[in-house]
Amino acid sequence: MTVNTSVPRTLDQWLKQLERVRLPVTTQSRDLVLHTVLDSRRSLRDIAERLQDCPAAALAVMREANRSIGSLGEPAATLETALNRIGLKNTEELLRRLPVLEESAIPQPLRQLQLISQHAEQQASGLFGARLARLWQEINSGALLLLAPLWPLAASQPVVLQEWTRRVLCEGEPGLAVERELLGVPLLNICLQLAEQWRLPSWIIHCYQLLLSDRRLLVKALHIARDNEHPLHQQQILDGDEPLRRWLTRPENSILLANGLALSAHIAWEGQHSLRWQRLSGLYLHTALGELQGQIHQQAVSSARRHAHTGLWHPAEALLWPWSERRWKPLNKAAAATPVTPAGVQAWRQACSELLKDPTPFANVLQLTQCARDALQHCGMQRVLLLLTDRQHTRLQAQQSHGLSAEAGKLVLDPQQSQVLRRLLSQPGQLRLSPDNMAQFSALLPGSLKSLFISQHLILRSIANQGHVAMLLVVDQHGAPFNETQLQAFGKTVQCIERALGSFARRGR
Repeated sequence: MTVNTSVPRTLDQWLKQLERVRLPVTTQSRDLVLHTVLDSRRSLRDIAERLQDCPAAALAVMREANRSIGSLGEPAATLETALNRIGLKNTEELLRRLPVLEESAIPQPLRQLQLISQHAEQQASGLFGARLARLWQEINSGALLLLAPLWPLAASQPVVLQEWTRRVLCEGEPGLAVERELLGVPLLNICLQLAEQWRLPSWIIHCYQLLLSDRRLLVKALHIARDNEHPLHQQQILDGDEPLRRWLTRPENSILLANGLALSAHIAWEGQHSLRWQRLSGLYLHTALGELQGQIHQQAVSSARRHAHTGLWHPAEALLWPWSERRWKPLNKAAAATPVTPAGVQAWRQACSELLKDPTPFANVLQLTQCARDALQHCGMQRVLLLLTDRQHTRLQAQQSHGLSAEAGKLVLDPQQSQVLRRLLSQPGQLRLSPDNMAQFSALLPGSLKSLFISQHLILRSIANQGHVAMLLVVDQHGAPFNETQLQAFGKTVQCIERALGSFARRGR
C-alpha cells in the first residue's frame, strides 16, 4: 500500500495522489477468491459473488476490465462482465499482484469503509434486487463500488476522512466548508473525477453527477417522501410532476439509496440522515415506512452475519440498543474540555507524589505505568495511551490506556515506518498537533494510531531514562483544544514520570 506524506489541496493533486494508492487485501480474503477462480467447477457468477467479499479485489478487477477496452468501449457494468472481459488467467495474475497485509496492518478507516460498502451491497440486493430482478447484478456491483473512490483516501489519509465523518455526519457542520478546510476541494468532485478516471460503471457516475449538479430532483423527492403517512397524496404529486416521476423510477438510483441507508445507519439508526434515506427508499419502492424499516433491519443483520469483523463497527449491533443510543455522539464544543474537579486535583497530586518518591515504591514497570496513567488522567487528559519501546527502538508496544477502545491495549507500532516516531525516539521531545499543523504531520503518523485518536488537538511526548527514550505518551482532550492550565499540568506530570523512571532504574543499587 502506498502511503502519502502530504495532504493535496487541488483536484489534480488529489487525483494524482489517490491514483498511486494500491489498496491492500488480507491473505485470507485474497486466497479465498483465488481458490474460487482456480476451481473449474465454479461459474463466473460464483467468482463474482466471492469477489464481493474482498472489495479491494473487486475494484481491481473492474478497473482492469474497463482499462483494457480503451476510451471508446462501454465500461463493464457488473463484476461478471468484467471477469468475462479479462479472462480467468488474467484475473488470477491480477489477484496475485495485489499487495497483501495482515489485517491489523490495514488502516482501520479503510476496513470500516469497505464494510459499509458491503452493507450497502446487502441492502441493495435485499431491497431492490428482487424488485428489479433483471438488473440484480448491476445493482449488486454498483452498490458495492459506489464508495470505492473514497477507499484510497481512507487508506492514505485516514485522519482526514475520519475528521470529515465526525464534523459533517456527526456534528452537522456544512460539508462544503469542512471539505474546503480539510481537502481544499469538494469531496464529491474528487469522487466523480476518480470514478470517471477509473471508468467505473455508468450507474456510479450517474449517482455522483446527481449529487453534484442535479440535486434539485433529489430535494423535491425528499420533500415528498416526508409525507410518508399519506401514500395516495404522494402519488398524486408525482403524477403531476412527470420529470420527477421518471427520475424517481430510474434503476440507477437504487445503489445511491442503498449506500445512503448503510452510511447513515453507520452513524445512528434514529438520526435524521437515516430517516431521510428510509423515507426516500419507501417512496421509491412504494412501501410504508414501518414495513421498510423492518426490511432494512433484516438486511443489516444479514450483512453482519456475512461481513462483520472483530474491531469494526456494524450498525446491526445497535439494533440491540435503545433507540436513543448512538455509536457516534456529537461533541459538545461548549463543554468539550472537561474541567478538573477539586477531587481530581487531589488525586493528581497524590499520583505525582507516588511518582516522585525516592527510593521508588514500584516493584515493577506495570505498577509505575499505572500510576503514570492515573496522573495523566487526573491532570485532565481524557484519552491517554502510554507506549514502551525496546532498547533498539524497533518496537513500540502499548502498556497503559485510558478513554480508548479495547484495540488500544493491543497496539504495536514499528517506529521505522513513521518519520515522526523516529524523531521522537531519537531524543526526548514533544509534538503538539493542532489544526494549524495537522496537514503537515498527520500523514507521517501510523494509521493505527490515528484511528484511535480522531482529533485535531493531540500531544505526543517521548520521555527518556538515562539519556535513552523509553516511553511515548499520546494524550488529548477528546478532540477539544488544550488550555494553558492543562498544558502546564501535563508538563509537570511528565517531569514526575521522568523522575519516577530514574528512581526505578536505580532501585536495588
